[in-house]
Amino acid sequence: MKISMYQASVPSFILMLNNLSAILEKAAAHAEAKKIDPSVLINSRLYPDMFALARQVQIATDNVKGSVARLAGVEPPKYEDDETTFAELIARIRKTTDYLATFKPEQIDGSEEKAITLKFRNSSREFVGMPYLLNYVLPTVYFHIVTAYGILRHNGVEIGKQDYMGK
Repeated sequence: MKISMYQASVPSFILMLNNLSAILEKAAAHAEAKKIDPSVLINSRLYPDMFALARQVQIATDNVKGSVARLAGVEPPKYEDDETTFAELIARIRKTTDYLATFKPEQIDGSEEKAITLKFRNSSREFVGMPYLLNYVLPTVYFHIVTAYGILRHNGVEIGKQDYMGK
């Protein structure tokens, strides 16, 4: 049985973003129960030169929406990156999963050989569809989601592998 580009992307992204949303909900409840200012968690990082929790969520959602849009040949939506609360971060995730739900398999399938160009501040990088998804996007998304998980776990939020993996 062959897995399609759609199957390898959209359902996995929705699952992982929903798991991230549930982790953020647990973090918000933890902050409230322990009388911790939520901004302490939202601005926490694993190491001084790493991005804070909020930025991890922003990068994960940006990569998800951007990759699916590029594979489908459409322009990805732009977000402001101004979230400062758990509710705003969760709303950003919901906006992203709602966006992903608008894609049909036929928009993504067949993009295995599609030329993809990523533009960065001072450079660009060329990819081919399937290696772009499997070797760049998936690892990037999982990295930022697990880093968000690690930040919260490090700060005492009672979450475990099952929260990361989902039900």
